[in-house]
Amino acid sequence: MKKIYLIGGTMGVGKTTTCQLLKKELHNSIFLDGDWCWDANPFQVTEETKTMVLDNICYLLNNYIHCSAYENIIFCWVMHEQSIIDSILNRIDTENCIVKVISLVCDEDVLKKRIERDINEGIRTDRVIERCVERISLYQGLKTIKIDTSNKSAGTIVKEISVM
Repeated sequence: MKKIYLIGGTMGVGKTTTCQLLKKELHNSIFLDGDWCWDANPFQVTEETKTMVLDNICYLLNNYIHCSAYENIIFCWVMHEQSIIDSILNRIDTENCIVKVISLVCDEDVLKKRIERDINEGIRTDRVIERCVERISLYQGLKTIKIDTSNKSAGTIVKEISVM
């Protein structure tokens, strides 16, 4: 039986790092970062682009699910609303799969420090701090498994996920 890992969280909680390590830990795995489906210049959030990105994500996930080479499908994205998660789950073929929906969370001080480090390294702009902090509380209301990344290494988080 295939396993699908949908891993959400605000920017800075460690989604990409965790998923890259999880891909190496799990046998016959493939990783899709939702941001790769929306890597555009300029970055435009419209109804048309939101629909296109979600269509692309679900298309790729279904292709991975139906490919016999993969046993573990790992997906991460900023999924701060239950409607985003539900939309993906309703559009992918989970019939012969075990699905784990996980939210990576961390406390506000840790998140600010991580984002500030990314800003200093030129990875993010300072405009994202406020948006990320505002979204922290949204994850508590989601129907997901919560993993607090505040004081954990990515390796520790991967171990927690891989035994689920």
